[in-house]
Amino acid sequence: MAEPRFLLDTNICIYILNDAQGRAARAVEAQARGCVVSSTIVMAEVLRGVPENDIAGRLIVDRFFRLVQALPFDAAAAEVYARLPSRRARLDRLIAAQALAAGLTLITNNERDFADIPDLRLENWTL
Repeated sequence: MAEPRFLLDTNICIYILNDAQGRAARAVEAQARGCVVSSTIVMAEVLRGVPENDIAGRLIVDRFFRLVQALPFDAAAAEVYARLPSRRARLDRLIAAQALAAGLTLITNNERDFADIPDLRLENWTL
């Protein structure tokens, strides 16, 4: 497996799932398999948005997270999270901490939500 370089935020995963022919989907496909990962936190947020009785939707999400590995939140990410500026968007902070701890660039279309986090590398693949 290639070394991960990019971590997909929740909004990008949803964007890809809703528009498989879009720019973000092509960017993911262009990356070598394994260079693009996501987070178990992102996976939980995406799954929460799919009703339990939506079997087709659940299968699509399952297939997506087989292609894009969901990294577990670990102790290194917890240490980074504890030092981040406090804000209400705690899940975003957890995802940012995970990207920082792993040395990954966070792919999001909500750059403003992460603007106050020092040293966090951001890219927007929807532009």
